[in-house]
Amino acid sequence: MTQFSLPEFRAQFPILQQVINGCPLIYCDNAATTQKPLPVIQAVANQLEQSNANVHRGAHHLSAKATTCYENSRDKVAAYINAPASEQIIWTKGTTESINLLASTIGPQRVFKGDEILLSVAEHHANIVPWQQLAKQCNAKLVILPLDDKGRIDVAKSLPLVTDKCKFMCINHASNVIGKVNPIEPLFAKARQVNAITVLDAAQTVAHLNIDVQAIDVDFLAFSAHKMFGPAGLGVLYGRRDLLESMPAYQYGGEMIKKVTFEHTQLNAIPHKFEAGTPNLTAVIAMGTCIDFLMAQPYQQALVHEKKLISYAYTKLSAIPGLQWLVAECPDLPIFSFTLKSQHHQDLASYLDSKGIAVRSGHHCAMPLMQHLQLEGSVRVSLAPYNSAQEVDILVRFINEYLVSDMAEQGESESPQSDSNAAPIAEDVNADAPSRSDENSGENSPDWLALKQRFAQATGWDAKHREIMLLGKALPRMPKTERSDEYLVAGCESNAWLKMVDTNMTSLTYTADSDARVIRGLLHIILLITNGCSAKHIDNLDFGSMFDELGLIQHLSPSRGNGLLAIVKRVKELAKNRDKNENSQQ
Repeated sequence: MTQFSLPEFRAQFPILQQVINGCPLIYCDNAATTQKPLPVIQAVANQLEQSNANVHRGAHHLSAKATTCYENSRDKVAAYINAPASEQIIWTKGTTESINLLASTIGPQRVFKGDEILLSVAEHHANIVPWQQLAKQCNAKLVILPLDDKGRIDVAKSLPLVTDKCKFMCINHASNVIGKVNPIEPLFAKARQVNAITVLDAAQTVAHLNIDVQAIDVDFLAFSAHKMFGPAGLGVLYGRRDLLESMPAYQYGGEMIKKVTFEHTQLNAIPHKFEAGTPNLTAVIAMGTCIDFLMAQPYQQALVHEKKLISYAYTKLSAIPGLQWLVAECPDLPIFSFTLKSQHHQDLASYLDSKGIAVRSGHHCAMPLMQHLQLEGSVRVSLAPYNSAQEVDILVRFINEYLVSDMAEQGESESPQSDSNAAPIAEDVNADAPSRSDENSGENSPDWLALKQRFAQATGWDAKHREIMLLGKALPRMPKTERSDEYLVAGCESNAWLKMVDTNMTSLTYTADSDARVIRGLLHIILLITNGCSAKHIDNLDFGSMFDELGLIQHLSPSRGNGLLAIVKRVKELAKNRDKNENSQQ
């Protein structure tokens, strides 16, 4: 056995060589999606270049070649999880569609009024909402399995909840937030005693653990290719043969039929019964190469490195002042979710992004878990075998620098005017803002021109991010009584509130606030542009171009960008409503 070389292993992932915001990329969002190695990337190109034809249906060489590669991938996935037969492997779009398929097909066959579906409190939304909708349709009930203090399903408290009413037990192998592997064996054993169907969401474990569906005796298993170094848009559903054969089709169309007349349709055998239409054949064929990559010796050695990295990262992160873990003890998988005392999770994530470090912040598609933990969200650092101890050190250093810089800013002026060389920006964004003529508003206002000058002087995203944070600090906070649902802006990942303040009939003034200082900074920019303007002028403002002028658009994440669009939309809605009310009173 050759010695494992991390540099050689990392070299197979070309995206890791990128420079982001002037810093080497450190990718720590692997629980969301993993990066792709060269063999998988090349497999995608090879399929398109050499065997691009529809599968199963053609009578020519390319179709035959594509079909062979397509079914070989099914064989490899079956072997990877030790499925009894390859026809028990169903291709889907991802874990989400796999679960929806089950809830839509076998769900109504098994669940009736008064029955129960068991989930854990730490499930991903994709393993909650489909079952929740099924329960509503069937007048059934969701029963929630509790966690212990370490974040795993509490077996002692959960087993008594598994009764004869239980028809499905649908749990994750490991939470995408907590990273602890659940004790599935005793839970599944109890489920079998009451003849309940077992469904395991293995999206987070399939790339890290050896999964043997026969050994764990699970009825259904679901996972996604993109979380195991494979292509996006592809998922796997494994199922017990007798259950798959008894289930109705999920969708209808080509491939899933044997014979069609206007009077009757005869369905195809499994797996094709569940694979209607032209499949994602490029992804499926590349999936075979992905399995080869995972089974090869270098990746198996990389998993040993990953185990050491988990312990190292947990120790280093634990030493950060004010860091609070969501649950006790080191995770089993390289998923580290935490909060920082007195800091908003989105502020830290945006700061790390300015340093080229990709982490996740928010509720992580696990709102019920966050409610259980009494949190609005958290920061999640999720690693993979291509991450290094040096990257962990850099991550920890920048988190500590963030804390130090935040403390230093506490001693600065609440206004960005503390920089004597910078153009001034109005401090007052509240009700006393003066009205402006349309010629002196929006993109022509002194505040906007000063703002452009400040951001032009701030070269690089790191400097621009600091300006946003200073603007966030300078924005006066709304009273807590006004930070309510009445003024909450829909569509923002972090809470953001916007209120119109009545001043006079010719100009409008807003107040705004957010839990996250980075969002407060963006709100401050919007208010500096709009306050004192007429409703008509606000409606005509091109906020997108103005943010682009500041050099911000390309740096805003999709979630933050969508939140900003939601705020702008609300600003304009309030202006239009005010304009309509004024016109109706005239």
